[in-house]
Amino acid sequence: MGAVAAKSRESRRARYAVAAVFCVHGSVTGSFATRVPWIQEHAGLGAGQLGLALAFPAIGASAAMPLSGRVSHRYGTRRALRGLLALWTLALVLPSLAPNLFTLCGALFVYGATAGMSDVAMNALGVETENRLDKSIMSGLHGMWSAGALLGSAGGTLAAQLGVGARLHHEVAAVVLTAAGALACRWVLDLRPEHDEQPPPRFARPPRSALLIGAVGFCAVFAEGASLDWSAVYLRGELGTSAGIAAACTTAFTLTMAVARIAGDAVVDRYGAVRTVRAGGVLATAGALLVVVAPGAGAAMAGFGLLGLGIAVVVPLAFAAAGRSGPHPSQAIAGVATITYTSGLIAPSAIGALAHATSLVVSFGLVTVLACGVAGFATVLRGGERVRAGVTDPVLTGAADRTEP
Repeated sequence: MGAVAAKSRESRRARYAVAAVFCVHGSVTGSFATRVPWIQEHAGLGAGQLGLALAFPAIGASAAMPLSGRVSHRYGTRRALRGLLALWTLALVLPSLAPNLFTLCGALFVYGATAGMSDVAMNALGVETENRLDKSIMSGLHGMWSAGALLGSAGGTLAAQLGVGARLHHEVAAVVLTAAGALACRWVLDLRPEHDEQPPPRFARPPRSALLIGAVGFCAVFAEGASLDWSAVYLRGELGTSAGIAAACTTAFTLTMAVARIAGDAVVDRYGAVRTVRAGGVLATAGALLVVVAPGAGAAMAGFGLLGLGIAVVVPLAFAAAGRSGPHPSQAIAGVATITYTSGLIAPSAIGALAHATSLVVSFGLVTVLACGVAGFATVLRGGERVRAGVTDPVLTGAADRTEP
């Protein structure tokens, strides 16, 4: 009885620790995003050059994410996450040091690679922690990531208002976030494979199940990226609102996503992943359709709110389903993450290209169709619904249940 209670305490402690890791990870993203104008100015880039450079984080992440499982296999999940998270927090400094386009592209490639590897490692640990607790936590973990992004954005906004350069801001933020991440990683699960277990391949084709799950995540992330980057433009250009109201719409969308993710675990525990995602897809479809037909700013903002509410839990549940979809959760999560990163990369430019050829209203018609896809393909998450039996990754289960103090 005492051993069971001790394991339960360890799992609860691991939950809070991995939640803190998600918050730190999000804070790096928020800290970087607010200083992009400073980085653009100091590297002397035009809009087209900046757009090219900003593609490199996704390229770096896609290239490096498959390596995460092998790192965890070699060093154990706690040590691997501590190292990968530290590389990511310290990589925050690199873009602000770049003096030109070439060096900025290289810095952003490294920035994205470390982001992707730590992303896969923390999501794999999140899935295993969820299995041990036998209740949904993945939505809340991604809510903590959103909260961290908001905190990082607030810090960046304050630094910009005070006239602090991005180099100094990012150096201070990197030190603080590296220390916070190292502290949080002290209490995450430390899981190790059997000595005779073969390590996962460095690069491997994701399982078919991960590709199907990734398709649902693709639809959700496309809608998210389109809304984040184009909601203010939509209200300003199509509906003639003030700049302040247009900006408030984007902020409200982000807050809706964060709140829905933090509150989403209770819904998932009650109704299951498939029904939750299906209902979310219906809400997102209704929201996107409302944006398309909105006669004024109020209706459009309500539509973006429904859209954010509907897609908020899709990506967390896609990662959770991937982590239970086969014998190698890290490999499956990397596959899903690659697809979602790709979606986030192409969504803003795809919306812009379609708007240039037709109109922004037509572009959000495409978002409506993809939101329908979330509802229609929600059943692919069924095979990955949480069960008491857990998962079978050689790094994350089995003999790896032995934890190192």
